Amino acid sequence: MRDGGRLTAAIEVLTEIETRHRPVRLAMKSWGEGARYAGSKDRAFISGLVLDVLRRRRSLAWRMGDDSLRAAVLGTLHLHWGWPLDRLADAAGDEVHGHGPLTDAERQALATPRDLADAPPAVRGDYPDWLDAAFARAFGEDRAAEGAALAERAPVDLRVNTIKTDPARALKALTPFDAQPPGLAANALRIPAPAAADRSGAVEAIPQFSKGWFEVQDLGSQVAASAAGEVKGKQVLDLCAGGGGKTLALAAAMNNTGQIYAYDSDARRLTDTIRRGDRAGVRNLQVRTPLNPEPLKDLAGKMDVVFIDAPCSGTGSWRRHPDTKWRLTPETLAKRQADQDLVLNDGAGFVKPGGRMIYVTCSVLPEEDEDRVAAFLERHPEFARRPATADPELARFLTAAGDLRLTPRSSGTDGFYVAVLEKAR
Repeated sequence: MRDGGRLTAAIEVLTEIETRHRPVRLAMKSWGEGARYAGSKDRAFISGLVLDVLRRRRSLAWRMGDDSLRAAVLGTLHLHWGWPLDRLADAAGDEVHGHGPLTDAERQALATPRDLADAPPAVRGDYPDWLDAAFARAFGEDRAAEGAALAERAPVDLRVNTIKTDPARALKALTPFDAQPPGLAANALRIPAPAAADRSGAVEAIPQFSKGWFEVQDLGSQVAASAAGEVKGKQVLDLCAGGGGKTLALAAAMNNTGQIYAYDSDARRLTDTIRRGDRAGVRNLQVRTPLNPEPLKDLAGKMDVVFIDAPCSGTGSWRRHPDTKWRLTPETLAKRQADQDLVLNDGAGFVKPGGRMIYVTCSVLPEEDEDRVAAFLERHPEFARRPATADPELARFLTAAGDLRLTPRSSGTDGFYVAVLEKAR
């Protein structure tokens, strides 16, 4: 495809997302079904452009003085991708494939964009105005910088599966991908984020992935799993297991000792957990599904560790799913908070005296994090907060209360919150 066709396609996909409130993946799929002529490089280019526009929707509108999707695409290509104005003018003005010649106002805005220094924090941080109070609570005067970091592209993080191999062997297998240890987690490896218009390397295609040597898992998620502490030989329940990323991280730390139980209220999500567990060589996993009556009744009061990766707003994963920050509403946030209270109450019933509950969100909002823990402790005085890590390298990410808060700006990870709650003996 020519530049003009790619530019036009990106605007069409963004229009589908905005008008029909569709996720990027579905909007790209719908566009691709009607554009069979587009090759893999074209699709990667258009997808990368769409995602970058969504990452910086507000700051682009400010800089361009225009909140249209066309202005956002033009601004992304010139201000962030470095296209010269002549190339941009040629693409837009392509008589067959272009979206229409640049106007004088567009040329002026591209040549002398408005200074972001004068913009409000929510514009500089590229998040909705209604979230500014929450960001101010979490980050104070740094909230714009934290939001901007959540608008960057994310690397590909891998967790080495120590049931099957070790970090040195895994790193050698990943030589073609320029993987490196990122720190913070002993078994983590990182592949740098590709250029916006390029496809990321197909790690899943190499033989070692099929053999279960590693799993794709954000570094922050790996750190969150490590907050469970020493789990070898323990009884562990992952109460919101989903696709099983943290279940498998916990299982690897257990090294096939003890027993780990995976449960999710949506049985369909657990299909992936079973498949991935088999590939990883996990032999101490029991999957419990809501298809059976009272699937967890026999576990009540018996767990050493209950791990709760709670349903949340996903604000911490905006780097990977930028469209979700524009779909989030106060009503959705309130529902997530209610869900979090319920799952914390449920989880408490499975913890044995002296056991721990690990509460995790991929959110940076105090309303889903500290506030939920505080409310839980009021309801359950038999629990007490404990420091979320004893690792000196992670100590700098502890809040005043002893919880972990990770963000792209502070730790180079997705945004995560972790609290460790211990039940009295």
